[in-house]
Amino acid sequence: MLTLRKSQDRGYADHGWLKSFHSFSFAGYHDPLFMGWGNLRVINEDRVTAGMGFGKHGHRNMEIISYVLSGELAHEDSMGNVKGIPPGDIQRMSAGTGVMHSEFNHAKDQTTHFLQIWIEPNVLEIAPGYEQKSIPLDGKQGKLRLVASPDGEDGSVTIHADAKMYAGLFNGSQTAQLSLNPQRKGYAHLISGSLNINGHELVAGDALLIENESQLLIGQGKEAEVLIFDLSP
Repeated sequence: MLTLRKSQDRGYADHGWLKSFHSFSFAGYHDPLFMGWGNLRVINEDRVTAGMGFGKHGHRNMEIISYVLSGELAHEDSMGNVKGIPPGDIQRMSAGTGVMHSEFNHAKDQTTHFLQIWIEPNVLEIAPGYEQKSIPLDGKQGKLRLVASPDGEDGSVTIHADAKMYAGLFNGSQTAQLSLNPQRKGYAHLISGSLNINGHELVAGDALLIENESQLLIGQGKEAEVLIFDLSP
């Protein structure tokens, strides 16, 4: 079964310096029907204005992924990491026993647009950790590239969670298939463009909640960028 959730049905917050769409309940947005899906807890689509950002704040026992779409995200944390995250990179931070970090857009004239993704871990109170990798565009073109997994398979970042995350770019006649265990859950989030997944037409910001499905058929993309999650039930 696939359930389409339209982009405009997400939560939305406008803080001036930050404009954020919430796929699931987060901060001041609460919808008891959308508290998460499987072990996927947060997908926030954030736009941070030039010179602004999230001051130092803490997390614990969560796998946090940043996926930058445009601009650059400046990251600093209590583990000693001081990093710039450009488009094409994927960053994973394991909060574990506790970590403090900040995220800023230090550009003077460019908005930073990124996805903040939280996945519930399958092991608690581990030592905090950080990982960042660059995923070439041609590695995602016309295919689903594994970008996060429990074992770092295919050069993905390693998450301490029973989940996998794929990223793909599709245009024109490009197609892909992904086999799923129907006893697990899945989730598709279309970042940009338009795309057909199992007969459902998606436009930017739309999502599919997936259960009891054994295969995804992806095609008819028009400048589409998509994330697909394989999740615990």
